[in-house]
Amino acid sequence: MQQQFTLEYWIDVDWYVGKLQEVPGVFSQGETLDELEDNIRDAYALVMEEQLSNSRPESKTKEIQRERGLA
Repeated sequence: MQQQFTLEYWIDVDWYVGKLQEVPGVFSQGETLDELEDNIRDAYALVMEEQLSNSRPESKTKEIQRERGLA
């Protein structure tokens, strides 16, 4: 399934600089808008790869009761 994101970009001293609005922390730059688009895709892939490697396999939750007499 293909996802779509919004690339917010600006020009900073002859470089195109941008970020994905929907994914905090994904920033990149390029000498052209096309290069910025390629670089932002690479940055997104790296962030997703890192998140997958840091995730827990099967996280579960359990309700517990506080013991009497504890504050």
